[in-house]
Amino acid sequence: MSLKTEDILTYHLGGKIGMRTTKPLTGPADLSLAYTPGVAVPVKEIARDRELLFSHTAKSNLVAVVSDGTAILGLGDLGAEASIPVMEGKAVLFKAFGDVDGWPVPVNHCRMDGENTGKTDPQRVIDAVMALAPMYGGINLEDIAAPACFEIEDKLDAMLDIPVFHDDQWGTAVITLAAAMNYCLLSERSLGDLKIVINGAGAAGMRICEMLKTAGARTVLMCDTKGVIRPDRTDLSGKKKEHAFATLDKTLSDAMKGAHMFIGVSAADCLKPADVLSMAPHPAIFAMANPDPEIRPETVAAALGSNPYVMATGRSDYPNQVNNVLGFPFIFRGALDVRARTISLPMKVAAAEALAALAREPVPAEVKKLYGTDLSFGPGYIIPKPFDRRLFIEVPFAVAKAAVDSGAAPKCDLSGYRAALLERDRNRTFLGA
Repeated sequence: MSLKTEDILTYHLGGKIGMRTTKPLTGPADLSLAYTPGVAVPVKEIARDRELLFSHTAKSNLVAVVSDGTAILGLGDLGAEASIPVMEGKAVLFKAFGDVDGWPVPVNHCRMDGENTGKTDPQRVIDAVMALAPMYGGINLEDIAAPACFEIEDKLDAMLDIPVFHDDQWGTAVITLAAAMNYCLLSERSLGDLKIVINGAGAAGMRICEMLKTAGARTVLMCDTKGVIRPDRTDLSGKKKEHAFATLDKTLSDAMKGAHMFIGVSAADCLKPADVLSMAPHPAIFAMANPDPEIRPETVAAALGSNPYVMATGRSDYPNQVNNVLGFPFIFRGALDVRARTISLPMKVAAAEALAALAREPVPAEVKKLYGTDLSFGPGYIIPKPFDRRLFIEVPFAVAKAAVDSGAAPKCDLSGYRAALLERDRNRTFLGA
């Protein structure tokens, strides 16, 4: 699909989100209930018992989409104001796919100089989010540059009793793990047996590495612009030092020799056909740089010919799009529904497992019709499509169960939760339908 600049700008005129009320306001009686004098009653009750925030305000289904604009998409540091179209878009996806009310919260004056330029000051972002947190049931951090994003998420997660999730870190990681799980089935290998190469050591790359290791991967080589991240490098700190791997490989091309899986969250055209040809038989190439991947699917097809392989990108015009919309709306849906205090690693892995399992199920006819293709499990279909309504059931249920089982949420009976999700799905407005 070709997108024209004028069409995109026209679509965004007036913004993409607004507010809807959930209670009637049709006369004096309603006005008295909605505002003064009636509103004084819940005010006093909340002051007496803070837990009533979740039942007597919008908090239980409201997520703040927070950004300082330091890492907007692949465009870089353009500031908090320029991040607003993305944050609005995120809110649209939250509502359309997960029936979660998201609201953009761009934050200025969170830089080292206290103004709107330079590197992120983690403490300023943390202070800003802590100040606004009372209204929200969850915090979705977005487009905040590494390494500040790691400290911000970790500290907020420890300080708040509501879920905090940096989607640029974890969203891509969850979907990538789901794709990796299904690649393992197709190639008849286990994660622990794979040699995996990750090119790109920013927020997404680091969390992909952690997710893969959590799920059982043992040999994960990360590369940055200086080559393989090895313990003998003297320029390493923080997360890079934590994930350094002892190997003789020094360059990306070295690392690719005998690799089973390549995961790119880096830059366009950095992977060459010779690198792909040096991989193990039946490889996986997940080239997810946007808008232009590390290597084009056509280039991989020409290099490998009829040999079996699995290809994924971050683009919607190729099969197997690794798209964060498969994750965050449904992860938050499950987390909010069981009042999870955090989004733990077991919850993220459960989301990935649910996504992988759904891709192996027969696809409903309406989804096939929408995408105009067969969509049968195999090399061209290893992760579900975003418009598959079953995501709203399977992923939140898996996340909620993992939250309760892992202690991230209070103990509760989930026996009726799947039925409740099905009922909610029937009653909600889905993508304008």
